[in-house]
This record gives sequence, structure tokens and C-alpha cells, in this order.
Amino acid sequence: MRICMVTTFYPPYNFGGDGIFVRELALALARLGHYVRVIHCEDAYRLGANPSDPGLPRRYNDQGVEVCRLKSPLGSLSPLLTQQLGHPALKTSALVELLKDDFDVINYHNISLIGGPAVLSLGKAALKLYTLHEHWLVCATHIFWKNGAKRCDTRQCLRCSLRSGIPPQIWRYTGLTQRHLEKIDCLITPSRFTADQHQQFFPDVPTRRIPLYSRLEPSEEMIGTWNHQETPCFVYSGRITASKGVESILETFTALGDYELVLAGEGDALPRLKERFAHYPNIRFVGRLDETSLVQLYSSATALLFPSIAPETFGLTAVEAMACGTPAIVRDAGGCAEIIETTNAGFVYRQSSELPALLHRIVREPGLRQRLSELALSGTRKFYTRQRYMDDYLALIDELHGCRQATGDRHLTTPEGQNQ
Repeated sequence: MRICMVTTFYPPYNFGGDGIFVRELALALARLGHYVRVIHCEDAYRLGANPSDPGLPRRYNDQGVEVCRLKSPLGSLSPLLTQQLGHPALKTSALVELLKDDFDVINYHNISLIGGPAVLSLGKAALKLYTLHEHWLVCATHIFWKNGAKRCDTRQCLRCSLRSGIPPQIWRYTGLTQRHLEKIDCLITPSRFTADQHQQFFPDVPTRRIPLYSRLEPSEEMIGTWNHQETPCFVYSGRITASKGVESILETFTALGDYELVLAGEGDALPRLKERFAHYPNIRFVGRLDETSLVQLYSSATALLFPSIAPETFGLTAVEAMACGTPAIVRDAGGCAEIIETTNAGFVYRQSSELPALLHRIVREPGLRQRLSELALSGTRKFYTRQRYMDDYLALIDELHGCRQATGDRHLTTPEGQNQ
């Protein structure tokens, strides 16, 4: 097949996990013999990059994937116009040219700064898919983080945008999104929670749940390096921002001097938190890690902590840790709790006050950590593998092709096609 991926961020020009996953999917499809083109916006990365960062990020070996990095002579003005207009604006001509080929599938991902909803109508393809990595379609903050301070409880979107420092997007109050979503054959969501959130607003767009998978592939020697006789070590991995709830676990560990907390990642809250908690010897910030170092960290940890306050679309770092044989303790926020419900490889908590008891339990209850580790490994191998994702992804494409040929529309024939 000829497949095109359209996304705002793509390594090395990316911040979070969406760009990493798009690259992983593109490489997996290329290895199966499919032609894959990726189109992304380099200007969007530079808009959000720290100007004090030295030089450019290193280049990746794209291993047979054609990567088209869009740059405008006007630089950051291009993604800013897209954010305001919901339209590709300065990148329209380039996108039209790159999408005019006859593709079997165009798979849109994070389109917030490369084209907004209007990009969904560009391009020729037998099928158009849209993979939801965030809640951007239904939330200007992308993550249901209200007023830059708390989880969204009621919709006050215009006021929230202003208080969050996001320029109001007038197109969100028109029929622009609905009109262009009519071009999409199916929304791919990683969790039931994310599917439900979007079906409230777009009930006529078919939806299919395909959970994400870990790109990490630890060796058998690496799995099981945790040692119960060593100081219990808990790990957080991800963006260090207010919505992720990182400060709450840091506060918890100030009273748990016998337990270590290691935080891997970067984010706008990092400088402040490093300064505030610098005097606690059991707390360490290790920055962004490469895959090998991340596997080592996960494998030797007592458990992964996932304290996000804003509702997550999925919770990929929990699956990454489980692939290394490490259980997870997650806050009940969005789709991440579904991972624990599926595997039983950890615990779910709702309030920060509940966390210490769960930490003590996993450390002190004989054999518990080992049992959870076994469930983590068996669960990821059953539900969260590359092969499982690719089987479901390609089966969806075949099903949609079959529906189109049989009925001439995009209707999915199975109940799960609408409601999973």
C-alpha cells in the first residue's frame, strides 16, 4: 500500500510521545513493504523549542520512510496562523503538492499546527484515518487542563483559553471541524475514554479503539534486574508539567526518606521543581533518557508512578514499564486506568493521600511485586505489542475498504466500530 502520515511533530523535531509513535508506526509499515511518506511541520517545533538549547537536534535514520519536513520562509508565523485559522495557511501549497499523489491511506495524527481541521480535506486517498493522540479536537488546551491550573470540570472554553494563554480560536465555535471531519473514514483512539469523549461531539464519525504499544524491547537479561533487597526505587517518566501531577508525588516522597524517586523527562516545571526539592537526597531528576537508559531505569524500579491530573488519552509510559516487567501505580485520569484494568499489573488511586499506602504495600507485602511483574509481562505480550497493533491497524483498513466497496460509504459493520 501507499500510506501517508500527516502530523505536526516528528523526530527529531518533537516534544512528546505523539511524534515518537508516528515514527514507530511509519517504520513498522515500511518494514512490511509498504511505501510510507510522512509530512510534518518543522516550524511548529521551532516555535515551541527552548531558544537556549544549543544547535539543532540530531537527525534520525528514517530507514525507508520518506520524510517531508515543511518550513516556511516566515518561520513561526506559519503555525501561528494555522492555530488561529484552523487552516494550513502558508503551508497550503506545499501540502496540496505532497498530498496529490494517489495514496491508499492518509493517516492524520496531531494536526494542530500543520493544518488544523481544514487539512483533513486535502489529499487523495481511498481511505482517510485520524489517530487521536490528544484531545485537541474537543479542547483548545489539548489535555482538558482548565485555566492552566486544574482538570476540566465544566466547559468554559473561551475563558479557559484566555486564562491558559492560548489565543482564542474562533473557528472552534463554527462548523469548521464537523465539516472537515466528514472526510474521515474512522477515528482511531487508544482507549475507551478517548473514544467516548469524541463521540459526544462527533457521533456520526466511526471510531475504532486500537491501544498503543511499547517501542521498547528489553532483553531477557535486562528484565527482572529489580532486587528486593535494594532501596525501593520508584520511577516517573514523561513531561514534567503541572498537568502531569509530578509535584504531588514529589511532595509525597519528602516524607518517605527510605524510598527513592527518580524522574526522567523535561518540561516547563522542571527548573522550579528541581530547585524546590534539591535538598531531598532520595529524589533525583535525570532528564531525558535514550531508550537503552530508559529500559535500565524501568527494569530496576520497584514500580512506575503515573500521577497525571489531566485525563490522559492512554498512558504509554505505563505500558513501556510493564514491557520491562515493572508494575505501575496510576492515578484514575482518563484512559490510563484502563491499562491496569486490562492487565491487573498495578494499582489505581484517585487522591494523592492514597499513594503512600500503595507504595508501602508493594514494598512490604511478600511476593506482591513479583506477582505484579509477571502480570505486567504477560499483559503487555498479550495486549500491547507491535504485532497486535499492526494486525488491528491493517485489519481496520481491510474492513473499511470492504465496506466502501460493498456499500459505497464508510459505515463499519461491527458494533465495536462505533462504540469501542
